[in-house]
Amino acid sequence: MADDDFIVDLEALDTAFNQFVPHNHALGLRVIDATTEPAAVVIRLPYDDRWVGHPETGVLHGGVVTTLLDATSGACVYMKLKKPTPIATLDLRIDYLKPSLAKRDLFARAECFKATRNVAFVRAVAYHEGPGDPIATATATFMLSTKGKSVHERAGL
Repeated sequence: MADDDFIVDLEALDTAFNQFVPHNHALGLRVIDATTEPAAVVIRLPYDDRWVGHPETGVLHGGVVTTLLDATSGACVYMKLKKPTPIATLDLRIDYLKPSLAKRDLFARAECFKATRNVAFVRAVAYHEGPGDPIATATATFMLSTKGKSVHERAGL
């Protein structure tokens, strides 16, 4: 299959995203959109009182926002590579711009804008209504073809 014939199966992507990364499953992260051109992914984090960092306001804990941005950033690298390759976060910089809103799902959109032989580069944003009104922004780099089994190998495929 040629690269331009690559079809994104959202259901399979979401299943793999949750099956092979238990932390994603525990947080209830859901892949809701993915494209290869551009190599981008949108993930939803359902609001849950367990993720609250400030009980009086209901604002989500920064660690949960960080995890959402990291997971979304990693997922979009797979859209760029178009194959399950072991990756590892090398660097993740997050700028928190404002607090999240209580009782509201949080979304993240990440785009892998460059991949070399060894490193992928990503920009991401977390938001409620849309990426134009961000709660946090991120830049990340990922090492490619790290030591370890690919998603297909772990699934026995």
